[in-house]
Amino acid sequence: MHLAGKGISKPSRGFALIFKASPPPPSRVSPGARPLPPCKRRKMALARVACSGWAGLGRRSAWRLPRAGFSSSSSGSPGRGRSWPSSRALLGAAFALGAAVGTGRILHRRFGAQEQLADQHRDGFLPDSHLHLTLYQYKTCPFCSKVRAFLDYHRLPYNIVEVNPVMRKEIKFSSYRKVPILLIDTESTLQLNDSSVIISAIKSYLISRKSLEEIASYYPSIKAINTEGKEVNDFGNKYWLMLDSKETLCVYPVEEARKEEMKWRKWVDDRLVHLISPNVYRTPGESLASFDYIVREGKFGLVEGFFAKYVGAAAMFFVSKRLKKRHHMQDDVRQDLYDAVNDWLKAVGKHRKFMGGDHPNLADLAVYGVLRVMEGLEAFGDVMEHTKIQPWYQRVEDAIGQGEAASWARC
Repeated sequence: MHLAGKGISKPSRGFALIFKASPPPPSRVSPGARPLPPCKRRKMALARVACSGWAGLGRRSAWRLPRAGFSSSSSGSPGRGRSWPSSRALLGAAFALGAAVGTGRILHRRFGAQEQLADQHRDGFLPDSHLHLTLYQYKTCPFCSKVRAFLDYHRLPYNIVEVNPVMRKEIKFSSYRKVPILLIDTESTLQLNDSSVIISAIKSYLISRKSLEEIASYYPSIKAINTEGKEVNDFGNKYWLMLDSKETLCVYPVEEARKEEMKWRKWVDDRLVHLISPNVYRTPGESLASFDYIVREGKFGLVEGFFAKYVGAAAMFFVSKRLKKRHHMQDDVRQDLYDAVNDWLKAVGKHRKFMGGDHPNLADLAVYGVLRVMEGLEAFGDVMEHTKIQPWYQRVEDAIGQGEAASWARC
Protein backbone atom coordinates (compact mmCIF):
# COMPACT_ATOMS: atom_id res chain seq x y z
CA MET A 1 0.00 0.00 0.00
CA HIS A 2 1.32 3.43 -0.89
CA LEU A 3 0.98 6.64 1.05
CA ALA A 4 -1.58 8.87 -0.54
CA GLY A 5 0.59 11.97 -0.95
CA LYS A 6 -1.24 15.05 -2.10
CA GLY A 7 0.51 17.40 -4.51
CA ILE A 8 0.55 21.15 -4.54
CA SER A 9 -2.23 22.51 -6.67
CA LYS A 10 -0.65 23.70 -9.85
CA PRO A 11 -1.08 27.36 -10.80
CA SER A 12 -2.84 27.81 -14.09
CA ARG A 13 -0.49 28.30 -17.02
CA GLY A 14 -0.42 31.41 -19.14
CA PHE A 15 -1.05 33.79 -16.25
CA ALA A 16 -1.60 37.29 -17.55
CA LEU A 17 -1.96 40.61 -15.78
CA ILE A 18 -5.04 42.21 -17.33
CA PHE A 19 -6.14 45.80 -16.96
CA LYS A 20 -9.74 46.18 -17.98
CA ALA A 21 -10.40 49.24 -20.10
CA SER A 22 -13.61 51.02 -19.23
CA PRO A 23 -15.31 53.27 -21.81
CA PRO A 24 -14.28 56.92 -21.64
CA PRO A 25 -16.76 59.31 -20.00
CA PRO A 26 -18.85 61.49 -22.30
CA SER A 27 -17.06 64.64 -23.39
CA ARG A 28 -18.13 67.93 -21.94
CA VAL A 29 -18.41 70.70 -24.56
CA SER A 30 -19.35 74.30 -23.78
CA PRO A 31 -22.41 75.62 -25.66
CA GLY A 32 -21.58 76.83 -29.10
CA ALA A 33 -18.08 75.33 -29.07
CA ARG A 34 -17.00 72.96 -31.76
CA PRO A 35 -16.49 69.43 -30.38
CA LEU A 36 -13.00 67.98 -30.60
CA PRO A 37 -12.57 65.07 -32.97
CA PRO A 38 -12.57 61.68 -31.19
CA CYS A 39 -8.87 61.08 -31.88
CA LYS A 40 -7.89 64.31 -30.10
CA ARG A 41 -10.14 63.52 -27.15
CA ARG A 42 -8.36 60.18 -26.74
CA LYS A 43 -4.96 61.83 -26.89
CA MET A 44 -5.85 64.35 -24.22
CA ALA A 45 -7.17 61.59 -22.00
CA LEU A 46 -3.88 59.74 -22.37
CA ALA A 47 -1.91 62.70 -21.11
CA ARG A 48 -4.03 62.71 -17.96
CA VAL A 49 -3.29 59.00 -17.52
CA ALA A 50 0.43 59.67 -17.79
CA CYS A 51 0.24 62.41 -15.18
CA SER A 52 -1.72 60.28 -12.75
CA GLY A 53 0.68 57.33 -13.03
CA TRP A 54 -0.76 54.08 -11.58
CA ALA A 55 -4.08 55.76 -10.81
CA GLY A 56 -4.96 55.89 -14.47
CA LEU A 57 -4.10 52.34 -15.40
CA GLY A 58 -7.58 50.96 -14.86
CA ARG A 59 -9.34 53.78 -16.60
CA ARG A 60 -7.78 54.15 -20.06
CA SER A 61 -6.65 51.56 -22.51
CA ALA A 62 -4.68 53.55 -25.13
CA TRP A 63 -1.07 54.64 -24.56
CA ARG A 64 -0.24 57.42 -27.06
CA LEU A 65 0.94 60.89 -26.15
CA PRO A 66 -0.97 63.84 -27.63
CA ARG A 67 0.60 65.76 -30.46
CA ALA A 68 -1.28 69.03 -30.13
CA GLY A 69 -3.32 71.05 -27.71
CA PHE A 70 -0.72 71.33 -24.90
CA SER A 71 1.88 73.97 -24.20
CA SER A 72 5.06 73.75 -22.18
CA SER A 73 4.71 77.36 -21.05
CA SER A 74 3.85 78.09 -17.44
CA SER A 75 1.14 80.55 -18.35
CA GLY A 76 -1.28 77.82 -19.25
CA SER A 77 -2.24 79.46 -22.57
CA PRO A 78 -2.90 77.12 -25.48
CA GLY A 79 0.13 76.31 -27.59
CA ARG A 80 0.43 76.38 -31.32
CA GLY A 81 1.23 73.49 -33.59
CA ARG A 82 3.13 70.51 -32.18
CA SER A 83 4.31 70.77 -28.58
CA TRP A 84 5.26 68.31 -25.80
CA PRO A 85 3.44 67.37 -22.62
CA SER A 86 4.78 68.75 -19.39
CA SER A 87 7.72 67.15 -17.57
CA ARG A 88 5.24 65.96 -14.95
CA ALA A 89 3.34 64.06 -17.63
CA LEU A 90 6.50 62.44 -18.95
CA LEU A 91 7.65 61.55 -15.45
CA GLY A 92 4.27 60.01 -14.65
CA ALA A 93 4.35 58.00 -17.86
CA ALA A 94 7.85 56.78 -17.11
CA PHE A 95 6.88 55.71 -13.59
CA ALA A 96 3.76 53.95 -14.82
CA LEU A 97 5.61 52.14 -17.60
CA GLY A 98 8.47 51.14 -15.29
CA ALA A 99 6.10 49.92 -12.62
CA ALA A 100 4.11 47.89 -15.12
CA VAL A 101 7.21 46.22 -16.54
CA GLY A 102 8.68 45.60 -13.08
CA THR A 103 5.46 44.15 -11.75
CA GLY A 104 5.13 41.91 -14.77
CA ARG A 105 8.61 40.54 -14.24
CA ILE A 106 8.05 40.02 -10.53
CA LEU A 107 4.79 38.20 -11.14
CA HIS A 108 6.39 36.10 -13.85
CA ARG A 109 9.21 35.05 -11.54
CA ARG A 110 6.87 34.46 -8.61
CA PHE A 111 4.29 32.40 -10.42
CA GLY A 112 6.90 30.73 -12.60
CA ALA A 113 8.75 29.57 -9.47
CA GLN A 114 5.51 28.30 -7.94
CA GLU A 115 4.70 26.43 -11.14
CA GLN A 116 8.17 24.88 -11.19
CA LEU A 117 7.80 23.87 -7.54
CA ALA A 118 4.44 22.29 -8.32
CA ASP A 119 6.01 20.35 -11.20
CA GLN A 120 8.80 19.09 -8.99
CA HIS A 121 6.68 18.21 -5.95
CA ARG A 122 3.23 17.50 -7.35
CA ASP A 123 3.20 14.00 -5.89
CA GLY A 124 5.45 14.63 -2.96
CA PHE A 125 3.59 16.77 -0.47
CA LEU A 126 3.35 15.42 3.04
CA PRO A 127 0.46 12.96 3.34
CA ASP A 128 -1.63 15.56 5.14
CA SER A 129 -2.00 18.54 2.84
CA HIS A 130 -2.33 20.97 5.76
CA LEU A 131 1.29 20.41 6.81
CA HIS A 132 3.73 23.12 5.79
CA LEU A 133 7.45 23.00 6.49
CA THR A 134 9.80 25.94 7.10
CA LEU A 135 13.52 25.29 7.50
CA TYR A 136 15.66 27.85 9.34
CA GLN A 137 19.23 27.36 8.23
CA TYR A 138 22.67 28.55 7.23
CA LYS A 139 23.10 27.35 3.67
CA THR A 140 26.71 26.34 4.22
CA CYS A 141 26.04 24.47 7.49
CA PRO A 142 26.62 20.70 7.04
CA PHE A 143 23.82 19.83 9.48
CA CYS A 144 21.38 21.98 7.48
CA SER A 145 22.60 20.40 4.25
CA LYS A 146 21.79 16.96 5.71
CA VAL A 147 18.19 18.02 6.31
CA ARG A 148 17.81 19.49 2.81
CA ALA A 149 19.13 16.30 1.25
CA PHE A 150 16.58 14.26 3.22
CA LEU A 151 13.63 16.54 2.37
CA ASP A 152 14.60 16.77 -1.30
CA TYR A 153 14.99 13.02 -1.64
CA HIS A 154 11.52 12.51 -0.18
CA ARG A 155 10.13 15.32 -2.37
CA LEU A 156 8.78 17.25 0.57
CA PRO A 157 8.25 20.93 -0.26
CA TYR A 158 9.57 23.39 2.30
CA ASN A 159 10.25 27.08 2.68
CA ILE A 160 13.74 28.24 3.61
CA VAL A 161 14.56 31.10 5.96
CA GLU A 162 18.25 31.99 5.77
CA VAL A 163 19.43 32.98 9.23
CA ASN A 164 21.92 35.80 9.73
CA PRO A 165 24.74 34.00 11.58
CA VAL A 166 25.73 37.16 13.47
CA MET A 167 22.43 38.54 14.77
CA ARG A 168 20.24 35.43 14.34
CA LYS A 169 17.14 37.57 14.72
CA GLU A 170 15.27 35.23 12.38
CA ILE A 171 15.17 32.65 15.19
CA LYS A 172 14.57 35.04 18.07
CA PHE A 173 11.28 33.20 18.66
CA SER A 174 13.23 30.10 19.75
CA SER A 175 15.05 29.36 22.98
CA TYR A 176 17.04 26.82 20.94
CA ARG A 177 19.67 29.02 19.30
CA LYS A 178 21.20 26.64 16.77
CA VAL A 179 20.24 25.65 13.25
CA PRO A 180 18.64 23.77 11.66
CA ILE A 181 15.19 24.36 13.08
CA LEU A 182 12.15 22.95 11.31
CA LEU A 183 8.74 24.50 11.91
CA ILE A 184 5.75 22.38 10.98
CA ASP A 185 2.47 24.25 10.66
CA THR A 186 -0.61 22.13 11.17
CA GLU A 187 -3.47 23.31 13.36
CA SER A 188 -0.68 24.55 15.61
CA THR A 189 3.06 25.03 15.09
CA LEU A 190 5.45 22.24 16.02
CA GLN A 191 9.17 23.01 16.30
CA LEU A 192 11.78 20.30 15.69
CA ASN A 193 15.41 20.97 16.62
CA ASP A 194 18.62 19.14 15.65
CA SER A 195 19.22 17.70 12.19
CA SER A 196 19.09 14.05 13.25
CA VAL A 197 15.88 14.56 15.24
CA ILE A 198 14.27 16.33 12.28
CA ILE A 199 15.18 13.50 9.92
CA SER A 200 14.15 10.70 12.28
CA ALA A 201 10.85 12.35 13.21
CA ILE A 202 9.74 13.12 9.67
CA LYS A 203 10.77 9.68 8.41
CA SER A 204 8.86 8.05 11.27
CA TYR A 205 5.81 10.12 10.35
CA LEU A 206 5.96 9.15 6.69
CA ILE A 207 6.02 5.46 7.58
CA SER A 208 3.94 5.06 10.72
CA ARG A 209 1.50 7.95 10.34
CA LYS A 210 1.45 8.55 14.06
CA SER A 211 0.82 12.18 14.90
CA LEU A 212 3.90 14.37 14.69
CA GLU A 213 3.25 15.62 18.21
CA GLU A 214 3.42 12.06 19.53
CA ILE A 215 6.53 11.27 17.50
CA ALA A 216 8.31 14.44 18.66
CA SER A 217 7.73 13.47 22.29
CA TYR A 218 9.99 10.43 21.79
CA TYR A 219 13.03 12.69 21.23
CA PRO A 220 13.42 14.50 24.57
CA SER A 221 16.01 17.18 25.22
CA ILE A 222 18.61 15.84 27.63
CA LYS A 223 21.89 16.88 29.22
CA ALA A 224 24.95 15.02 28.02
CA ILE A 225 28.71 15.11 28.52
CA ASN A 226 30.78 15.67 25.40
CA THR A 227 34.26 14.34 24.64
CA GLU A 228 35.83 17.31 26.46
CA GLY A 229 33.89 16.58 29.63
CA LYS A 230 31.57 19.57 29.20
CA GLU A 231 27.83 19.41 29.76
CA VAL A 232 25.87 20.02 26.58
CA ASN A 233 22.27 19.79 25.45
CA ASP A 234 21.44 16.80 23.31
CA PHE A 235 18.40 14.76 22.29
CA GLY A 236 17.56 11.23 23.25
CA ASN A 237 16.84 8.49 20.68
CA LYS A 238 17.69 10.78 17.78
CA TYR A 239 18.93 8.00 15.50
CA TRP A 240 15.88 5.81 16.13
CA LEU A 241 12.78 5.67 13.96
CA MET A 242 9.64 5.41 16.09
CA LEU A 243 8.03 2.38 14.47
CA ASP A 244 6.21 -0.67 15.73
CA SER A 245 7.57 -4.15 15.03
CA LYS A 246 5.64 -4.56 11.79
CA GLU A 247 6.74 -1.19 10.45
CA THR A 248 10.34 -1.85 11.50
CA LEU A 249 10.36 -5.14 9.60
CA CYS A 250 8.94 -3.37 6.56
CA VAL A 251 11.72 -0.75 6.53
CA TYR A 252 14.55 -2.99 7.77
CA PRO A 253 14.04 -6.56 6.55
CA VAL A 254 17.02 -7.60 8.69
CA GLU A 255 18.02 -6.16 12.05
CA GLU A 256 21.57 -5.57 10.85
CA ALA A 257 20.34 -3.01 8.31
CA ARG A 258 18.83 -0.86 11.07
CA LYS A 259 21.92 -1.12 13.27
CA GLU A 260 24.20 -0.27 10.36
CA GLU A 261 22.19 2.79 9.39
CA MET A 262 22.12 4.10 12.97
CA LYS A 263 25.85 3.47 13.45
CA TRP A 264 26.85 5.46 10.38
CA ARG A 265 24.38 8.27 10.99
CA LYS A 266 26.04 8.72 14.38
CA TRP A 267 29.47 8.52 12.72
CA VAL A 268 28.50 11.41 10.45
CA ASP A 269 27.67 13.61 13.46
CA ASP A 270 30.57 12.48 15.64
CA ARG A 271 33.36 12.24 13.06
CA LEU A 272 32.71 13.35 9.48
CA VAL A 273 31.21 16.75 10.30
CA HIS A 274 34.24 17.68 12.42
CA LEU A 275 36.59 17.08 9.50
CA ILE A 276 34.99 19.77 7.34
CA SER A 277 36.18 22.99 9.03
CA PRO A 278 39.86 21.99 9.42
CA ASN A 279 39.90 21.09 5.73
CA VAL A 280 38.11 24.08 4.24
CA TYR A 281 40.14 26.49 6.43
CA ARG A 282 43.38 24.53 6.09
CA THR A 283 45.43 27.37 4.55
CA PRO A 284 44.91 31.16 4.44
CA GLY A 285 43.95 30.91 0.77
CA GLU A 286 41.42 28.13 1.37
CA SER A 287 40.01 29.99 4.35
CA LEU A 288 39.47 33.15 2.30
CA ALA A 289 37.86 31.16 -0.52
CA SER A 290 35.55 29.45 1.98
CA PHE A 291 34.42 32.71 3.51
CA ASP A 292 33.93 34.25 0.09
CA TYR A 293 31.49 31.39 -0.58
CA ILE A 294 29.85 31.73 2.86
CA VAL A 295 29.28 35.46 2.39
CA ARG A 296 27.90 35.01 -1.13
CA GLU A 297 25.49 32.26 -0.09
CA GLY A 298 24.63 33.51 3.39
CA LYS A 299 22.57 36.40 4.71
CA PHE A 300 25.01 39.22 5.45
CA GLY A 301 24.78 42.97 5.25
CA LEU A 302 27.42 44.86 3.28
CA VAL A 303 29.58 45.69 6.32
CA GLU A 304 28.95 42.31 7.96
CA GLY A 305 29.91 40.56 4.74
CA PHE A 306 33.17 42.47 4.45
CA PHE A 307 34.23 41.72 8.02
CA ALA A 308 33.01 38.12 7.81
CA LYS A 309 35.04 37.50 4.67
CA TYR A 310 38.36 38.94 5.79
CA VAL A 311 38.30 38.93 9.58
CA GLY A 312 36.36 35.66 9.71
CA ALA A 313 38.70 33.96 7.26
CA ALA A 314 41.75 34.92 9.32
CA ALA A 315 40.10 33.87 12.58
CA MET A 316 38.91 30.50 11.25
CA PHE A 317 42.35 29.72 9.88
CA PHE A 318 43.65 29.77 13.47
CA VAL A 319 40.52 28.15 14.92
CA SER A 320 40.93 25.24 12.51
CA LYS A 321 44.30 24.51 14.11
CA ARG A 322 42.60 24.12 17.50
CA LEU A 323 39.92 21.93 15.96
CA LYS A 324 42.61 19.72 14.48
CA LYS A 325 44.05 19.16 17.94
CA ARG A 326 40.64 18.71 19.59
CA HIS A 327 39.59 15.99 17.18
CA HIS A 328 42.99 14.25 17.16
CA MET A 329 43.73 14.86 13.50
CA GLN A 330 46.99 14.42 11.63
CA ASP A 331 49.19 17.33 10.62
CA ASP A 332 47.87 16.85 7.09
CA VAL A 333 44.14 17.14 7.81
CA ARG A 334 43.33 16.25 4.23
CA GLN A 335 44.53 12.72 4.93
CA ASP A 336 42.01 12.40 7.77
CA LEU A 337 39.27 13.38 5.34
CA TYR A 338 40.48 10.82 2.79
CA ASP A 339 40.60 8.14 5.47
CA ALA A 340 37.06 8.91 6.61
CA VAL A 341 35.73 8.78 3.05
CA ASN A 342 37.51 5.49 2.45
CA ASP A 343 36.04 4.07 5.67
CA TRP A 344 32.61 4.97 4.39
CA LEU A 345 33.22 3.40 0.98
CA LYS A 346 34.48 0.23 2.65
CA ALA A 347 31.29 0.05 4.72
CA VAL A 348 29.12 0.46 1.62
CA GLY A 349 31.10 -2.23 -0.17
CA LYS A 350 31.71 -2.96 -3.82
CA HIS A 351 28.47 -4.84 -4.43
CA ARG A 352 25.95 -2.27 -3.21
CA LYS A 353 24.96 0.94 -4.95
CA PHE A 354 24.24 2.52 -1.59
CA MET A 355 24.43 1.49 2.03
CA GLY A 356 20.67 1.17 1.74
CA GLY A 357 21.04 -1.28 -1.15
CA ASP A 358 19.30 -0.17 -4.33
CA HIS A 359 18.18 3.10 -2.74
CA PRO A 360 19.91 5.55 -0.39
CA ASN A 361 19.12 5.12 3.28
CA LEU A 362 19.37 7.81 5.95
CA ALA A 363 23.11 7.24 6.36
CA ASP A 364 23.70 7.70 2.62
CA LEU A 365 21.78 10.98 2.66
CA ALA A 366 23.63 12.22 5.75
CA VAL A 367 27.11 11.55 4.30
CA TYR A 368 26.14 13.14 1.01
CA GLY A 369 24.65 16.19 2.74
CA VAL A 370 27.80 16.84 4.75
CA LEU A 371 30.20 16.42 1.83
CA ARG A 372 28.04 18.61 -0.39
CA VAL A 373 28.85 21.78 1.59
CA MET A 374 32.42 21.60 0.26
CA GLU A 375 31.37 21.70 -3.40
CA GLY A 376 33.29 24.39 -5.27
CA LEU A 377 36.12 24.42 -2.74
CA GLU A 378 39.60 22.96 -3.04
CA ALA A 379 38.90 20.31 -0.41
CA PHE A 380 36.00 18.89 -2.42
CA GLY A 381 38.08 18.61 -5.57
CA ASP A 382 40.83 16.85 -3.66
CA VAL A 383 38.39 14.32 -2.19
CA MET A 384 36.99 13.54 -5.62
CA GLU A 385 40.48 13.17 -7.07
CA HIS A 386 42.17 11.18 -4.30
CA THR A 387 39.38 8.80 -3.32
CA LYS A 388 36.91 6.66 -5.25
CA ILE A 389 33.80 8.29 -3.85
CA GLN A 390 32.71 10.13 -6.98
CA PRO A 391 30.52 7.31 -8.47
CA TRP A 392 28.66 6.85 -5.17
CA TYR A 393 28.32 10.62 -4.72
CA GLN A 394 26.89 10.99 -8.22
CA ARG A 395 24.42 8.15 -7.67
CA VAL A 396 23.08 9.82 -4.52
CA GLU A 397 22.84 13.17 -6.28
CA ASP A 398 20.90 11.56 -9.13
CA ALA A 399 18.59 9.76 -6.71
CA ILE A 400 17.82 13.03 -4.90
CA GLY A 401 17.22 14.83 -8.18
CA GLN A 402 14.79 12.13 -9.29
CA GLY A 403 13.00 12.05 -5.95
CA GLU A 404 13.08 8.26 -5.79
CA ALA A 405 11.38 8.20 -2.39
CA ALA A 406 8.30 10.16 -3.47
CA SER A 407 6.11 7.07 -3.06
CA TRP A 408 6.56 5.22 0.19
CA ALA A 409 5.15 1.85 1.08
CA ARG A 410 2.90 2.25 4.05
CA CYS A 411 3.76 -0.51 6.48
